[in-house]
Amino acid sequence: MKKKFLSVLMVLALALGLLAGCSAPADPADGEEQQEQQQEQLPDEGEEAITQVSGVLDKILESGKLVVGTEAQYAPYEFKDLDANFVGCDMWLAQQIADALGVELEIVDMSFAGITPAVQSGQVDLGIAAFTKTPERAESVDFSELYEVSEQYLIVAAGNEDVYTSKEALAGLTLGAQKGTVQSQLILSALPDCELFELEKHPALALEVQNGNIAGLVVDAAVGDSLVATSDGALAVANFQFTEEEASFGKAVVVSKGNPELLEVINEVILRVVEDGSYQAAYDEAVELAASMGL
Repeated sequence: MKKKFLSVLMVLALALGLLAGCSAPADPADGEEQQEQQQEQLPDEGEEAITQVSGVLDKILESGKLVVGTEAQYAPYEFKDLDANFVGCDMWLAQQIADALGVELEIVDMSFAGITPAVQSGQVDLGIAAFTKTPERAESVDFSELYEVSEQYLIVAAGNEDVYTSKEALAGLTLGAQKGTVQSQLILSALPDCELFELEKHPALALEVQNGNIAGLVVDAAVGDSLVATSDGALAVANFQFTEEEASFGKAVVVSKGNPELLEVINEVILRVVEDGSYQAAYDEAVELAASMGL
């Protein structure tokens, strides 16, 4: 981050903002790096235009604050401790990014489905909530490098581990997933003969499985292990596996399009914490904390 370069960008952005009042809007593809906190309408084929915000790095440095959107009920990635502090390996990663930028960290708790729109509109600077990097999502936001790859579990009622072991055995049944997640898409694509049932929170989905209202739920391995461990023996991991082609999911940070300098800083942090093992250590610590809290 070269301060001189950023100062030049700020001057150019101000000049462009003044000119915008007496001239037609510029093509978003031209001078993208010279725009500061300027919203662009990026149309999506057959859908409403998507609002994007560039100049996010300048905004962060000027405010001295990194605002991160998350959904704090997804242990061990993001949750709250007994003192209502945001904890988890993803929150640890958010702090590392804030430290690298030399700013304070502010966490905003919201629904998972609302994080991407919040990033796009500039309500938050980043989205860090165990986001799976997919081509579909990459059409509307940018992703960092991967910081973790996890297996996908099918969680079922205890005693059904060896009942639901194939797609044929699941045909015609209802499976749950958190609303707006890649697990919902996984059910639709890999298990088209099943009916998808969505709720906002995993504990509520787990309860639906325990009550026999749905056959199971699809979830990240770490979260699945936590749900099983805190179910008093009511839940289990089914002896069912998705193929690598179906579910090779990697997690990444979400950034609004048009912010390459910010993305570079994030990627440098991710590369460091993955290579030196500190993210794995934070993950292990978060798993232990979640377990001690019965999450």
